[in-house]
Parts: sequence; C-alpha cells; structure tokens
Amino acid sequence: MQFIVIEDFTGRDRKDIYRRFRDRGRLKPEELVVHHSWIAADMSRCFLLAEADDVTLLQRWVIEWADLVEFEIVPVATSKDMVAALSGQL
Repeated sequence: MQFIVIEDFTGRDRKDIYRRFRDRGRLKPEELVVHHSWIAADMSRCFLLAEADDVTLLQRWVIEWADLVEFEIVPVATSKDMVAALSGQL
C-alpha cells in the first residue's frame, strides 16, 4: 500500500531535525520504501511517497521522530487503480 506522509516541522528546531537526519539517516525500517520526498520552500514540511505492506512499519518510523516531527499519514491509490477498482460501479 502507498502513503503520502507529511512531516510537519512547525514550531520545531529544524537544525535539530536536519542534524539527526545527517547523523542517523531517515531511521525508517528497512522494509518501508520511500519513493520520493520533497521539502516545502520554507522548510516547514516534508512530503513523501512511501510504500509498505504493514502499517506498523510506519508506526515504528514515527516513534523514532515523534520528539521532533508531527506526522500525517494518508493511504493513497493511483487514479488508474481507483478507476479499475470502481469500474463495475460506474
């Protein structure tokens, strides 16, 4: 399953966040795949496209950053997949 992950850095020391990232990496479970990531121009948020077969992989990742980052995780499907899934209903 794919997820849009929004990491919100509002009210946090971004230097602390980037130091941890520099020193320890993304701190995600190996099985959690991050396909792409984008940083907002004001560096207030990061947007990621991630994929995992088990939602607990995302939960384990969130725990590693919960002291510095707030997460919003949205399960998503491609438009093509959604049209195929709904084809019998349209």
